[in-house]
Amino acid sequence: MTNASETQRYTTLSMTLHWLMLALFVGVYGCIELKGLLPRGHALKAPLLGMHAVLGIAIFALVWVRLLGRLTPRPSIEPKPPAWQNGLARATHLALYLLMIVTPALAWLMLSAAGKPVPYFGFMLPSPLAVDPDLARQFKEWHELIGSAGYWLIALHAGAGLFHHYWVRDNTLARMLPRRS
Repeated sequence: MTNASETQRYTTLSMTLHWLMLALFVGVYGCIELKGLLPRGHALKAPLLGMHAVLGIAIFALVWVRLLGRLTPRPSIEPKPPAWQNGLARATHLALYLLMIVTPALAWLMLSAAGKPVPYFGFMLPSPLAVDPDLARQFKEWHELIGSAGYWLIALHAGAGLFHHYWVRDNTLARMLPRRS
């Protein structure tokens, strides 16, 4: 039998995946930002780019597990928010899921069109495209544009959680936090 406080929280798996995704995003963005700060030819540039790719593929793999989790019932927000907030939350979540799917897919297409292999822990991802440097540049532009928009989406998502917790004082954020002992 579950008590009322347990039904007001996401499952342990959902919470773990949520916060793991945040850690992966910090890693993805941290690697690419650090790489950009280093001078041309620096020895750490290639490993940072490689770790950026590994973490990005991990995001792409785990997003599908998260999407399956969206098929299960979610705890309700108490007190119930207005319809416009629910609509904005759905739009933001959709944008975040698209970010987690489209950005790594564009990276894979970019590398494939550039004729570069995509290794992942000893496996090589197949190349779905023929080599086309112009197409590779276009995919790179889209990848970077959507990746930059990700900063804003993540900030909006985090800001909304904090807004609900400290201003509205509902259980939006508490539903995704582990229970205190």
